[in-house]
Amino acid sequence: MNLKKKENIIIIAILVVMLIAIIGVSYAAFSFSKQGSVPNKITTGSITMTYTESDNTISLGNALPTTDETGTTRLKDGEYFDFTVSSEITGDVNINYEISAKEVGDGTIDGSNIKLYLTRLTDNGEEQLMSPETYNEESTSNTFTGRPAGEMSLYTSSMNSSESNNYRLRMYVDENYNPQGDGGNLTFAVKVNVYGKDRVGEEASKVIIENLNSGSTYDDGYDTFITGEDPNNYVWYSGKLWRAVSVNNEAKTTKLVTQWGISTISYNTSNQTAFEGSYMESWLNDTSVDGFLGNLREPEKFIVMDAKWNATEDETSLGSITRPSDDGAIVEDAVGLINIYEYQESFRGASSWTGYLNNGLYWYTLTSTYLSPAVNGNRFVSNNGSVYVTPNDSNNQFIRPSLNLKPNIKIVSGNGTIDNPYRLEGDNDTNLSGTLLNTRYSGEYIRFGNEENNLYRIVSHENEIGTKITSAEPLKENREFKILNFDDNGNSNYSSTNTIGTFLNGEYLTNYVGSDYVNMIEDNTTWYLGTVGRGINYKLAKYVDTTGNTLISSITTAKVGLLRYGELMSGQFDKYNNNRSYWTLTKSDDLTIRYVGNDGNSNQVSPSPKVSVYSIRPSLNLKSNVVITGGIGTKNNPFTIKLAD
Repeated sequence: MNLKKKENIIIIAILVVMLIAIIGVSYAAFSFSKQGSVPNKITTGSITMTYTESDNTISLGNALPTTDETGTTRLKDGEYFDFTVSSEITGDVNINYEISAKEVGDGTIDGSNIKLYLTRLTDNGEEQLMSPETYNEESTSNTFTGRPAGEMSLYTSSMNSSESNNYRLRMYVDENYNPQGDGGNLTFAVKVNVYGKDRVGEEASKVIIENLNSGSTYDDGYDTFITGEDPNNYVWYSGKLWRAVSVNNEAKTTKLVTQWGISTISYNTSNQTAFEGSYMESWLNDTSVDGFLGNLREPEKFIVMDAKWNATEDETSLGSITRPSDDGAIVEDAVGLINIYEYQESFRGASSWTGYLNNGLYWYTLTSTYLSPAVNGNRFVSNNGSVYVTPNDSNNQFIRPSLNLKPNIKIVSGNGTIDNPYRLEGDNDTNLSGTLLNTRYSGEYIRFGNEENNLYRIVSHENEIGTKITSAEPLKENREFKILNFDDNGNSNYSSTNTIGTFLNGEYLTNYVGSDYVNMIEDNTTWYLGTVGRGINYKLAKYVDTTGNTLISSITTAKVGLLRYGELMSGQFDKYNNNRSYWTLTKSDDLTIRYVGNDGNSNQVSPSPKVSVYSIRPSLNLKSNVVITGGIGTKNNPFTIKLAD
């Protein structure tokens, strides 16, 4: 198949009729009708859609307008409509498709009184794909899937070779509909359509912009910015979830920023606001095992290594910021941060700074400002989307790294939604069974441990032979975050015998991990107990000095420990109030321990139980012979693992 020249466009329709008859003024009786008893199959291009009609008219009598709770769970014959979408594709091809509904016939009840609800049938039951929604037609088409304007979008997804998905559609009268005085004999009909296009091999810069059916764009003459509250601009690359921010009009590079905070450090020392030469620039572009760039997948292949980052100082109020001049403070780096202008442009068309880049956490931008000697630092976004500035040696906000995809990078699957983000050619591995875990990438997900605490993420390969992992979120107990003192005696040095260390190397291994996984863990990992005070370089958490050449002597050994300050994956991966502050093992001084805040505003606190208790994200090293048995490393499909024979 010539992917550049050929698009398979699939338009498949099923007529589903709902008749609504009003009897008297007290109730509505309606019938959901299908004719015949022959399995029907329609094949167009690479997609096949099948459904089965029955030989009788299926009806519900004396049925009142119903609540969502009832309408979404009906299971009697005739109360739902099942159909299958499958693919028969040869080679590395991907179909992006969309299920939609279109009103047909001369209905006598308005669609605003009808709700539709779509689920996918799985081995474990039904998976909700859309919440109950009133019938409404999209005013614009979706060029990504081929759906025209004037239809209701129910669900978009993508499909690879030899894949099949079973769907169930329910349609019912909204509980708010009042049948009194409508005259009866009301009808409403829709047909269900499936549209699809073969988009494999198209550049990310093109696909991402064209698929913004739930968002919009703004072109400032240099870049086309993605705007709105929740556009379809999610990208999965190198074990992390990103948002596409803009496409450069000339170079066709695509700027990405991580959806969540990957770590937290001091931006720089006091009164030093320039990005160039800062702790922040160092952390982002560190190519060692400790740095962000050093843990990205083949960065020379995927990203612009000499990208230009505009770090020009700006103190203008949000909403009035103009594009910074190209003659400003330009820094060339592979990885940077987005500046305050780029953040501002993301929420055009959104209200009260509710654009998609507001992730409910505190995080740094690239832009510095000077308001007074006491307020001299880098501007950061708060958890409500507003912007502030604080001295760089004060509180530490989360880091959301940004990079630019090269213009030749192509999309191979996904539709840009959070549950089905775009996947990039060369970063979409499948069939990884038997692959060593220590060949995989920071951020990828792993199934590890018991029950509600069985999701972990790769941190790095710090000991060079194994794989360091951490729990994807702080530990839970009966669906509540578990909290614990750092040490009952106020000791700020982590060890396997202080309060938190005793828990991690005892009860945690038994009750939270279990025997099936404990044997995969290295018995003795070295944990670095450095001290990093206010405005001090993050490297001192592990090294003697900022060169990063000599390890500190303040260490302990244990099977299980905690993340360091400034370490990869020591951020938050959900919004404020959906997560919990948790301990690190790095001291700020002899009397205080650093923690990662639940809003992104990380600081230090006394380990004394009389002062504070926080949650726990265990960290540990898996052995070098741990292999993957399944999964692709995403949150929805994490790696499953075992010890190799």
